[in-house]
Amino acid sequence: MITGLAWDTPLGRDLDAVWERLCAGASGLAPVASPHPLRNTAAAVIDAPPYGTSPAERQRLLAARALRAAFTDAGLSTTDPDVGLILGTSFGASLDEAEPTLHAWADDAAAGIGHPGTPVCVMTACSAGSDAIAIAHALVRSGERRVCVAGGVDVVTEAKRLGHSALGTMSPTGLRAFDRTRDGMLLGEGAAFVVVEHPDSARERGARVHARLRGTGAANDAAGLTAPDPSGRAVVRAVERCLTSAGLAAADVAVINAHGTGTPLNDEVEAHSLRELFGAEGPLTFATKGAFGHSLGATGAVEAVATVLALRHRRVPPVVGLRDPAAPLRLATGSAQPVGDGAGLSLTLGFGGFNTCLLFEGVRE
Repeated sequence: MITGLAWDTPLGRDLDAVWERLCAGASGLAPVASPHPLRNTAAAVIDAPPYGTSPAERQRLLAARALRAAFTDAGLSTTDPDVGLILGTSFGASLDEAEPTLHAWADDAAAGIGHPGTPVCVMTACSAGSDAIAIAHALVRSGERRVCVAGGVDVVTEAKRLGHSALGTMSPTGLRAFDRTRDGMLLGEGAAFVVVEHPDSARERGARVHARLRGTGAANDAAGLTAPDPSGRAVVRAVERCLTSAGLAAADVAVINAHGTGTPLNDEVEAHSLRELFGAEGPLTFATKGAFGHSLGATGAVEAVATVLALRHRRVPPVVGLRDPAAPLRLATGSAQPVGDGAGLSLTLGFGGFNTCLLFEGVRE
């Protein structure tokens, strides 16, 4: 069961207020000054603390703030030693500032909220947030934990901006996922966590249930450090494993939150993989990076929260920047679109070939 949700995004922190802004087509992408020559200065950043503050400090603050919000939303105490913590990121601030270890930020964030345990830190690139949630699901389902708080945190830094500019993955014009004129991604930052809880524990506590996490699936295509396997076989395998884990079929999925980076090859591989899985008249598909930017290790967790909210509100936001669809998908364009009955699937495709899929089922409130 998902008994808690929290996010901290360039559009705000309140769950429903941010959702309404998304559905209205808002975007947090805007010019952010840099002393370096970049393909594009646009990024989606959170204004408190302001960009330019120590990246390590911002990473820890965002993590602690979103963690507290997730615990509060679930009605849990941050000092409960029985609650497991699984935190994901993609390098966090470590490319810009010397860190004693790659998981020091996660240890500090846990200590900052008074949690006595040692968190698991996941660093599977852009799939880290999704993989953290998948690990929580496995721990709860196996009985190792009754409750886990899982998600991802990542901040925009100068090293990341320079890196994606040099790689050519940064768009010189704007992020337009699945559009015929797409030419790359733009960076964003954020934090998001979900509380994954065993049904018996949720029932005993009288906890509010946002959704059910029915299944997870993952596969690695091992095609390269950054580029995905053009065949999309591992993407298909990850989704098939997720459906099998959930005990559901493709026809049971009503909505998909796609990775949708706006890079030409990634969008093409994702779109054709989903077409192979779900057919021409597949589920309604949306993507949020045109609004939030690509928050790397946090994006899978941010999109998991968005998928749960889509099931709750029975609608999805439009794909910001999409004007001339090139993908063979049923995409949400122009304005918010209604969602029919069925499950919600969140798909994340990370550098290094990490493909992770989460499947949620809504509950009637």
